[in-house]
Amino acid sequence: MANDNYGASSIQILEGLEAVRKRPGMYIGSTDSRGLHQLVWEIVDNAVDEALAGFCKNITVTIKQDNSIKVEDDGRGLPVGPHKSGQDVLNVIFTVLHAGGKFSEDGAYKTAGGLHGVGASVVNALSEWVEVKSFKNGNIYHQRFENGGKKFSKEIENLGPTRKHGTEVWFKPDHTIFSTTLYNYQTIKERLKESAYLIKNLTLTLVDERTKTEDVFCYENGISEYAEYLCGSYNKILEKTIYFEQELQKINVEFSIQYLSNGYGENIHSFVNNVRTRDAGSHEVGFKTALTKVFNEFAYKLGVLKEKDSPFEGPDVREGLCAVLSLKVPESILEFEGQTKDKLGTPLAKPVVEQVVTDKLKIYFTENQAVIQDLLQRALQARNAREAARKARDTARLIKSKTKLEQNLSGKLSPASTKDARINELFLVEGDSAGGSAKQGRDRRFQAILPLRGKVLNTEKASVEDVLKNEELNTIIYTIGASFGNNFDIKKCNYNKVIIMTDADVDGSHIQILLLTFFFRYMTELIKAGKVYIALPPLYKITQQGVKNPKVLYVYSDEEKEEVTKDMKKYAIQRYKGLGEMNATQLWETTMDPKNRTLIQVKIEDLADAEQSVSVLMGDDVEPRKQWIDNNVSFAEIDDFKVEGNE
Repeated sequence: MANDNYGASSIQILEGLEAVRKRPGMYIGSTDSRGLHQLVWEIVDNAVDEALAGFCKNITVTIKQDNSIKVEDDGRGLPVGPHKSGQDVLNVIFTVLHAGGKFSEDGAYKTAGGLHGVGASVVNALSEWVEVKSFKNGNIYHQRFENGGKKFSKEIENLGPTRKHGTEVWFKPDHTIFSTTLYNYQTIKERLKESAYLIKNLTLTLVDERTKTEDVFCYENGISEYAEYLCGSYNKILEKTIYFEQELQKINVEFSIQYLSNGYGENIHSFVNNVRTRDAGSHEVGFKTALTKVFNEFAYKLGVLKEKDSPFEGPDVREGLCAVLSLKVPESILEFEGQTKDKLGTPLAKPVVEQVVTDKLKIYFTENQAVIQDLLQRALQARNAREAARKARDTARLIKSKTKLEQNLSGKLSPASTKDARINELFLVEGDSAGGSAKQGRDRRFQAILPLRGKVLNTEKASVEDVLKNEELNTIIYTIGASFGNNFDIKKCNYNKVIIMTDADVDGSHIQILLLTFFFRYMTELIKAGKVYIALPPLYKITQQGVKNPKVLYVYSDEEKEEVTKDMKKYAIQRYKGLGEMNATQLWETTMDPKNRTLIQVKIEDLADAEQSVSVLMGDDVEPRKQWIDNNVSFAEIDDFKVEGNE
């Protein structure tokens, strides 16, 4: 029972960085791998801001052997000297929240991404130690912070003269705060590559001293090259990527556009002051509005749409789109939603972006009518397919008897007894045999079972029409209940978890990949919402023998088998070749019971990287796939998955 003595003495004031250590999620979003990497972004963003201001040409990030991080730039160097607070200004930067040089438009930075003044101090608060060197005014100034910034020298140390200029920040995350302190090279690599695309001719270098790996990124054509990268290995419609830049009302707008000839989704990456706005915002709304408006204007003007025809909708003109939108916004009008800056809230950004994109595209398409004709024909095909799908849905609602799909579904799906989408789970099970065991062993209240017969269609190589004709995929779409493609609506999803449950063999892995490809291409929001999982069934059943009360253990790897049997004198091992070898009780206890099961949650860490990987691995071109596997696959690691486990 809680103490009922709630009075003045109960109120605490958290001083300085103590508040950050007490509630780190408020400042970096979480204390898992995502929050761990956010520390790197905070320091890197400060270096990138120097590049935005025109003072930095090189940034190097080094992952040290002990998983500490060193970030070096050749900018102006952090300021040193007395501050009006009485401390040295470098100490203020690293120990005082909301202290920085980016709060005024006429200050050290015209535009910047690290605008809240908490980046460096939060990194300090959540680190075991931080070492800072400022190469400025011909000298090297050094300071070391320890124990979350609580301990540091009052006097900055001058290490002597230098010809260098810039800043070096070296920090080690606090293992008592983060659930993991193991940095992922690929995650940092993609982020640095992204930053290099956004600032032309900026060189970013990533060094991993753990594996002796190094990558260097520098792009002369900036976001034009980025849009082409987003297209992956697909054929592109435009011979030359569309690119424009203009400043309006103190907001600099830069955008690039490319279209895939055979892609069905849309891939828009937006940024504000080089910070990725993953949750979009007012600037993306303006971009999409302008694109739809311009397409419709030219469609009626060129006769692609007749006066009686309904206009294109947004998804029609964005089908197959790969675009990058990058804004530079002065601090005086910049509004991010949340410290991690995933969504732009600046109201002025919408009309500014809409006007710039509209004006530039109208001029471009007027001068390049063959280009707009090709794009309008693609939009027309998307519009016709959308309207045909709508008519089919309307017709289906009018038919009182069961359709073939509904009859098919009634014989396959074992639904949950409740209709609560907040708790219900859908298991996509490989084979009728395992499906039968799952149906018998499940908790009928909230678990639904849909057996799959054979391997599903590779949707990376298929058209929308082929997807809709495929019985297995059509059944999945109907069962989940949220439509697909541009019409997918996560709010209509019938399940909180969609769990892929296959055999622990090559065929089972192939089915997993085919289903994940389908979800990525046609139900991306399902993955983004964290609703897609992979069940992890056991590989072995180990039964102890020769004792009065024998143990029965289920293990999930050869290493675990060796560990649990090393002290057993006599035992029997059963190797599960497939889910169908387990009876209903065993399948429930090992793979379906929320108290005992282990699920792998599928996540998209970086959409551009995922897009590239799916197109290479599941597309038609064999050579890039072979090269990608040789360079990237380590079958001993599953770094991109989050294990849920023992819910």
